[in-house]
Amino acid sequence: MALKVYLSGEIHTNWREEIMQGAADLDVVFSAPVTDHGASDDCGAAILGAEADKFWHDRKGAQLNAIRTRKGIQDADIVVVRFGEKYKQWNAAFDAGVASALGKSLIVLHGPEHQHPLKEVDAAALAVAERPEQVVQMLRYILKGELPA
Repeated sequence: MALKVYLSGEIHTNWREEIMQGAADLDVVFSAPVTDHGASDDCGAAILGAEADKFWHDRKGAQLNAIRTRKGIQDADIVVVRFGEKYKQWNAAFDAGVASALGKSLIVLHGPEHQHPLKEVDAAALAVAERPEQVVQMLRYILKGELPA
């Protein structure tokens, strides 16, 4: 059984790489948003033309990024959404909501400091993890029925 896993959320740490490396021996195909912050912010203006107003600059980028995000979430069997410590990731919360609305299996990943502010998001998830290696252990269990050693 192969799984398609979409890795959404925080882009300032290497959590995606930790999960992908840990699951390298599993039958998993990963996808993700563009994680180059500058490219993600500026893609709309770079492709469709510059905007004098920051609102429209951001809007063009958000809409272009949404095409990739929607496709990734729709195609996924499992959506993992990571909330980092440094910034408020409204886009990550939105992705979790979309995944939940589409009936996708949702795994939320965040530290204990976000337990209260993310209680509604956590309630929609099938699992809530604090560390990337826990996500790898979940994938291993889902695919092979193996528990951590």
